[in-house]
Amino acid sequence: MDILSYSFMQRAFAAGIMIAIICPVIGTFIVLRRMSMIGDALSHVSLAGVALGMLLGFNPFWGALIMSAVAAVFIEYLRNYFKKYAEISLAVVMSGGIGLATILISLGRAFNVDLFSYLFGSIVAVTDSDLKLILCVGIFIILSMVFIYRKLFYMTFDEEAARFSGINTGAVNIFFTILTALTVALSIRVVGTLLVSSLMVIPAAVSIQLGKSFKSTMAISVAVAVVSVVAGLVSSFVWDLAPGGTIVIASVIILAVVLLTKRRADK
Repeated sequence: MDILSYSFMQRAFAAGIMIAIICPVIGTFIVLRRMSMIGDALSHVSLAGVALGMLLGFNPFWGALIMSAVAAVFIEYLRNYFKKYAEISLAVVMSGGIGLATILISLGRAFNVDLFSYLFGSIVAVTDSDLKLILCVGIFIILSMVFIYRKLFYMTFDEEAARFSGINTGAVNIFFTILTALTVALSIRVVGTLLVSSLMVIPAAVSIQLGKSFKSTMAISVAVAVVSVVAGLVSSFVWDLAPGGTIVIASVIILAVVLLTKRRADK
């Protein structure tokens, strides 16, 4: 059986590979800046946006995007307010996001079945319009990352020095967090809101073990994400499983193999 003979699988692979390129580019910076939980915080908020879109009858992607973008700005505000306890911002946003999502889901009980595909991802949910949206927004994210790459790279390793050198660290942080929110909103169709942060963090965790330079680390991260997406989508098709879960498990297996191999090599 040729898996690519099905149009919905063609769309799923195209969307998945595009997401697999975008997520690690953002995720590498997130991990190195010790902000791994930001993906979880924004994904919880995006779930509230999805529920809001379903409740009011507009495209859930826009609901996820708007809510995530607002949350991104709020996270940066709280990080600046609680300078010594920056992680509080993520906990507050995550808690508020899941609380709002719970309320909106309870108000729209009729769409609970449709919401499942947004929670864990759905192969058949990816449409032609989704593909075009992922492509256009994905290009914007990549070009934006190229534009702020040097500043963000400097800030990742020494934010104080970057500020003294004249970089507007506040503006760059807000813009990067909004790009993260965009990435989360884009990924929910393929991976699902509950698992999207894993596709940012786990490939980056693998690449940190193998990369010899920053650029090689990012390249390895993208490669791991692409392999995870392809393996996960094939597995989900063959065994009729939720694609988000199979993609994440594939990346976890890769991480486990790398860690075990390195451990044996170090002995």
